[in-house]
Amino acid sequence: MSNSNISKLLCEPVKVVNIGLESFADELKQQNVDVVQVNWVPPAGGDVTLANLLSKLGSYKKMKQIEEANQEAIKRMLAGDLVLVDVIPALEAIPQLKERMILHAGPPIDWDQMCGPMRGAVTGIAVFEGWAADLDEAENMASEGAFEFHPNHHFDSVGPMTGMTTINQPMLVVENRTFGNRAYCAINEGLGKVMRFGGNDDEVLDRLRWLRNDFGPALGKALRSTEGLELKNLVARGLGMGDEMHQRNVACSGLTMRALAPALASTTEDTAALTKALAFIGGNDQFFLNIAMAMGKAMMDPVRDIDGSSIVTAMCRNGTEFGIRVSGTGDTWFTAPVEMPEGLYFPGFTEDDANPDMGDSTIVETIGLGGFAMGASPAVAGFVGAGAASEAGNFTRTMSEITFGENPEWTIPAMDYMGVPTGIDIRLVVETGIAPTINTGIAHKEPGIGQVGAGVVRAPMKCFEKALVAFAESVGVS
Repeated sequence: MSNSNISKLLCEPVKVVNIGLESFADELKQQNVDVVQVNWVPPAGGDVTLANLLSKLGSYKKMKQIEEANQEAIKRMLAGDLVLVDVIPALEAIPQLKERMILHAGPPIDWDQMCGPMRGAVTGIAVFEGWAADLDEAENMASEGAFEFHPNHHFDSVGPMTGMTTINQPMLVVENRTFGNRAYCAINEGLGKVMRFGGNDDEVLDRLRWLRNDFGPALGKALRSTEGLELKNLVARGLGMGDEMHQRNVACSGLTMRALAPALASTTEDTAALTKALAFIGGNDQFFLNIAMAMGKAMMDPVRDIDGSSIVTAMCRNGTEFGIRVSGTGDTWFTAPVEMPEGLYFPGFTEDDANPDMGDSTIVETIGLGGFAMGASPAVAGFVGAGAASEAGNFTRTMSEITFGENPEWTIPAMDYMGVPTGIDIRLVVETGIAPTINTGIAHKEPGIGQVGAGVVRAPMKCFEKALVAFAESVGVS
């Protein structure tokens, strides 16, 4: 540098970039010094063991192996041809189901570990199926081991919040035509006091019976009369209309009704039944959520079991534990205590009423939607208490720091058509200390009450730390 440039530099106002402790920047600001704060933290939060594993995984040979595996994972995600093709009884969708067998949201859990709303849903579904005469009998049966519990994810299915799946429920069927696999999810019941939030009174059970006896069969018949509802383009349109596919599904629910209404009208002879069916879809802003969940499951299942891939294939929670699966480690669950959501509450309820987070709906974050697509849905940021609408894009930008790439087919117009962050990489999560952001509903902690609010929650870092250790071992790093 020339003497003149040095003189010019010394004569200009001092500008400081502070890396790390923000207190240093605060002291300079008090002296009217222009400071740019960089919130740097050491890799893996300073955990020496994890940092060493990350370093070894970053060696040329291992890095090449992992990058190639992750490229394959993303290729499979993006290649999926996802179509809603039918609605069928759960026993037909999942032949392994049997009497007194209950599939639930989240990783494996037993009755004595279940939270209040999960127990409420179990007792309610037992009455719905006719296994118990009333809720008290159902609770006694559950406590005596009369029911067999399994995660939805073990049976190609997913379920929101409590996630009850039993033999007589109508199941949405999404087919991934590229890979030939199918995934299932029960029909969304609507908002408020519903079984997915632990509701179990007569109103809740009567609605489930109507879904089983009338709406489900009618929707299935309508879908079978068509070539199915293609979902990838529908989601792309929804992102441009303000949906993020977890807490906001208004646009996609409307687009779904628009697409299916002619088929429903042509296959339903009873005018009153048709009116009720269309009113149900039109009055349920979250109708598309369960379709998106089945789509997410169908999209991610072909990504499982890719040797050397560090991409997360499933995230879910049961109200007690949060669990993740990673492509390179197969079907192993890595769990940690679930977090409490932060958000907004309905009138009359506070955080003291809230249950820890639950549900399989985090499958949508796994595919780059929900909290990862918050930039497409500024209205959600305010609704879930995540800050000002103008901050919505920051959530998406932050999530891009822990993903392997972007989805060029699902873009966010308000962010210059940035593709949604896609492919959660456990290495990046542990290295940066940034946990996935999840948009979620909030259930009352007691059974039978239902939804009391909505908010955001972070996946517990411990899941990813456990997964990293196991993943490193799977690729020969100790």
